[in-house]
Amino acid sequence: MAVADARGKEGDFDHVLRRLVLAHIVAGLAALLIGLLTGLAFAFQFMQSYWFPGIEWLSPGRVRMVHTNILAYGFIANVFLAGLHWAVPRITGRPVLSPGLSWFIFWAWQVVLAATGIGILAGHAQAIEWGETPIFVDPVVMVGLIAVAINFLAPIVKSGRKPLYVALWYFTAGLVWTPLIYLMGNYVPQFYLPGASGAAVSGLFIHDLVGLFVTPLGWGLLYYFVPVIMKRPIWSHAVSLIGFWGLAFFYPLNGVHHYLWSPIPMFAQYGAVVATIGVEIVVTTVFINFLATLRGQAGALVQSLPLRWIYTGIIFYVITCIQCAYQTLLTVQTIVHFTDWVVGHAHLVMFGVFGFWIFGIVTELWPRLVGRPWHSVRLNRWHYWLTTVGTSFMVIDLVAAGLVQGYLWRDLAPWEATLRASAPFWTARAISGFAILLGQILFFVNLWLTARSSPAPEAVSVAAAAA
Repeated sequence: MAVADARGKEGDFDHVLRRLVLAHIVAGLAALLIGLLTGLAFAFQFMQSYWFPGIEWLSPGRVRMVHTNILAYGFIANVFLAGLHWAVPRITGRPVLSPGLSWFIFWAWQVVLAATGIGILAGHAQAIEWGETPIFVDPVVMVGLIAVAINFLAPIVKSGRKPLYVALWYFTAGLVWTPLIYLMGNYVPQFYLPGASGAAVSGLFIHDLVGLFVTPLGWGLLYYFVPVIMKRPIWSHAVSLIGFWGLAFFYPLNGVHHYLWSPIPMFAQYGAVVATIGVEIVVTTVFINFLATLRGQAGALVQSLPLRWIYTGIIFYVITCIQCAYQTLLTVQTIVHFTDWVVGHAHLVMFGVFGFWIFGIVTELWPRLVGRPWHSVRLNRWHYWLTTVGTSFMVIDLVAAGLVQGYLWRDLAPWEATLRASAPFWTARAISGFAILLGQILFFVNLWLTARSSPAPEAVSVAAAAA
């Protein structure tokens, strides 16, 4: 497929490395497929039908760690890098510091992902939640994160734009925070702080990985793509900055809420609860901003599938924030802690929110990158509905399973009773997983057929991605 590196279909020189954007999207979607298959394999062990019985390096625990790591660092990180390579040059009017460095980072990142997966399956995972990347991979990741930050911060600093658009605020913060978070989470609990102190830092890392890496980059991309797709400015730049500073102030204090009712000092636990509720209130300003931007053009959600993906993810974001504030209350934690409620919450935020935003971005960019209109609008619709219904069903199912498990544990029911009560929920989870997987297969087929179809005679517009 012929893809120009820097010149847009409209003839404008926008400094976008289109081949690199396409490469990151393809790599991210390949990681998504691996992540879904490993997730399904793990789910089937709860139905006494594990796919790889007796194979140590494919044991459920190791497969689960591959599932979470490949989706976070393979799927989300790859497509976010694609989005940054598209958005930053267009906002700043300047290219990244070095196209050669961008390509080096792309290939190095895929090697890191392969080394992480192989290392975990071989038994070299670190005993840190969301920090299971083998210790010999961590230094390479740190160098890569610093290189990414330098590559994108250069055009932001050189642009000299005043006032700085909010998307660049989020990008700058995310690029600076991420190396610091990764260094803290992968080294401090492992080597310097054992026991409850290490757990407190680990909880900080778990939550900051979502709130100070994925969230600022995700919101920053939305602040770029939503106005561009709708062809109207964001409702309020001032309100958007309230959301940014609220995130920066409250989110770093949330981490200990992962370890409520633990030996960590109660003042830290209480502080995490208050900070969690605080950040959810601030997030409301972001939701209001995007909702107000849609005012008078609600029909765009019907006409534009990228917008439908993005706004569905925003709705899921509001739901997950309400759930987060509620589940961090100490009285609620006595029921839901260690149950499938937490698993459902994690799937809602990582896949239902950020995954949906990614699908919106990919649906918008793919026709532009390959220079062809979508092969099938119907397949895109099936992708949306299978993924949305499957994700919603999975989350509701796991939340319900968590409540059943929590109340049985509270009542000191025999462990076998909990397993029998959970079995139908675990079967339903596997069914919803198949629905999600089917949706992605249809999407992959549509991506391939679109790339292989006859070139469009003129520029591909946003309407090409309409539903």
